[in-house]
Amino acid sequence: MNAPLNHPMPLLELDVLRTFVAISETGSFTGAANAVFRTPSAVSMQIKKLEEILGRAVFVRDARSVTLTPDGEMLLSYARRLLALNREAVSKFVAPDISGIVRLGSPDDFGERVLPSVLRRFSQSHPAIAVDVVIDQSVNLRKRMAARQLDITLLTCSGDLEREVGVEVLLSEPIVWAGAKGGCAHLREPLPVSLWEEGCVWRNAAVTALGELGRDYRVAYMSAHTAGQRAAILGGLAVAPLPKSFIGEDLVELGPQDGLPKMGNYNLGMVVTPDASAPVKAAADHIRATFELFNETGRF
Repeated sequence: MNAPLNHPMPLLELDVLRTFVAISETGSFTGAANAVFRTPSAVSMQIKKLEEILGRAVFVRDARSVTLTPDGEMLLSYARRLLALNREAVSKFVAPDISGIVRLGSPDDFGERVLPSVLRRFSQSHPAIAVDVVIDQSVNLRKRMAARQLDITLLTCSGDLEREVGVEVLLSEPIVWAGAKGGCAHLREPLPVSLWEEGCVWRNAAVTALGELGRDYRVAYMSAHTAGQRAAILGGLAVAPLPKSFIGEDLVELGPQDGLPKMGNYNLGMVVTPDASAPVKAAADHIRATFELFNETGRF
């Protein structure tokens, strides 16, 4: 008697999994479409096909957001592992054989918020390139670049500095006042503020705007690290100037309606050594792509 034939399990296409991961990371079908170079309708069709194969919904969709279902969360772990294994296998045969060390500088704030995802993705696409990261203030990072101690650095810049030769602007956004939810620090006189050291673009914008408004203030807290600044804000000790994208669910944006002046925009720039090697160029291109995606989707 012949044994019954086993029906083969359906195969998940890597291209569909790449789109699925892109949606989970960008939080939208439109953002994922830009990331994978497809139209939003094509992305929707891919996810519809994926859900039909699995017999489960992987996303919860509403008018404002896209979130993973519990099954989607489980699939995300598998998808990332499958894509990583594919990259590893392909790199052994057809990926460019680029190896070396890239010395990368970054201010503390972006080092904390952006670099983890940038470095994770870069290590997946260029496993033979090591990245040596230096976290410091922008003024010191400039000096390190001039001394040839760095290959690439990110810098916070004012509007005047964006025209500086060699500085490529990656991001421009408003500087806003951040306060604790339900806090009253902004009502105190003089105004308690949390600031960085001299030379910080955000500090300069805050001090200039308060001076033009004629608002008395005192430096209640000073730290060169973002974590320290957030601690002062969340503790109700002070308000602080931050980029608008730094305002998460735990902070509130304050403005003229709260007696605080507007501060204008700042720029995040990138400087790449003129004689960049292949690994340095690859890292710079990866950083550019990351900020292009952020400018389109609002998410890193």
